Amino acid sequence: MKKVLMVFLSVSLLVVLLSVSACAPDENGGGNNETGVKKIGIVQIVEHPSLNTIRETLIDELAAMGFVDGENITIDYQNAQGDQSNLKTICQKFANHNYDLIIAIATPSAQAAAGETEEIPVLFSACTDPIGTGLVDNLEKPGKNVTGTSDAVSAEQIMELALRITPEIKKIGALYNSSETNSVSVINDLKAYATRNKMTVIEATVTNSSEVQQAVQSLVEKVDAIFSPIDNTVAEAMPLVTQVTRKAKIPMYVGADSMVEDGGLATYGINYVTLGRETARMAAEILKGKKAGDLPVKMFDDFEIYLNLETAEAIGLTIPDEVLDEAVKTFGK
Repeated sequence: MKKVLMVFLSVSLLVVLLSVSACAPDENGGGNNETGVKKIGIVQIVEHPSLNTIRETLIDELAAMGFVDGENITIDYQNAQGDQSNLKTICQKFANHNYDLIIAIATPSAQAAAGETEEIPVLFSACTDPIGTGLVDNLEKPGKNVTGTSDAVSAEQIMELALRITPEIKKIGALYNSSETNSVSVINDLKAYATRNKMTVIEATVTNSSEVQQAVQSLVEKVDAIFSPIDNTVAEAMPLVTQVTRKAKIPMYVGADSMVEDGGLATYGINYVTLGRETARMAAEILKGKKAGDLPVKMFDDFEIYLNLETAEAIGLTIPDEVLDEAVKTFGK
């Protein structure tokens, strides 16, 4: 009888321990679904104003929709500081700890996150060319576990704006990171536009931010203007770029409003607050149970003109009145 009782007590204790273990949160950060708290990993390739605006806006917008950090969601924000190995480590952590959603800001972040998981939803933001980078096969029906918002801009439209401001452009410098596939895509469009309009493109490519100053210095001696897409490496180094272009009195046309704010002359681009809000809306749908692959990639076509009047003055340029009238925002004055 004692043996039977001991066996019964041992089995009962084992059942209790297993039950407690199953309900306990994973010490690595997963297993929060039983409490209703969703774990969201946000990964950002570098710090610069456009990407920061996306992150800050989407967190605020999620809170406005009822998803509040520290209450019913937990947000783990990580910045790779431009280092690809850091990026991989961050995304591996999110995947291994079974986060409920990964929000990847900028193309390199999205590629790293998508490469680490086929189960956890990956929501990208500020990915210029989602198909060309292999993130999705179809914008309307992404399938799998990846979708998001694109910050694709038109090199042609930016160059049309450039010619309205500085019509004498014949040689255009292309400053970009050749390892950023999003940048390569836009530069290819720039080359096609230049060919159609009998312009010459002179390239200066970089692989990290420490090379940017020397690259732009080499361009100002050869070109009438410089073009840079929404390139994370160049955007991070814009204060240095601005010093060189202003001193050389060379106009620089860029892909993002933050790059104008940091000294670029002008762009015809998207509003990054709008991009952040749309990313938050998609995140909310995923948190409510929708599959990422069922949500179409959000593209934007409501571009706006941004100008830096301080840069215009520094390089001795007068912005035409009609362009000033159309600008949604001006910096520097």
